[in-house]
Amino acid sequence: MRAGIMDRRITVQHYTTVDDGYGNEIPTWADLATVWASVQQESGREFIQASAITPERRVVFRTRWIDSITTTHRVIYEGRQHDIHQVREIGRREGLELHTTATGA
Repeated sequence: MRAGIMDRRITVQHYTTVDDGYGNEIPTWADLATVWASVQQESGREFIQASAITPERRVVFRTRWIDSITTTHRVIYEGRQHDIHQVREIGRREGLELHTTATGA
């Protein structure tokens, strides 16, 4: 993969729990890795959900290989959450293609 096309910073997060100091487990998202990636906007559409119009943006992020990324992780890009729907390997562990959906304004 050419490094020159990976010109955007993304953060991959995983869902975990932390101790609140009183013995309670609090569910939260924690940063797993902050990496360079290329960004490709796939499409945009709006759909009606609970009597409100919600915009949906599909985005593909291409980055170098990161071990154990799955659809249970998420990507934060430009302050917006992107849920990962598909993870594709590029080459032989050369890189990853993360197919995501960002919802909301």
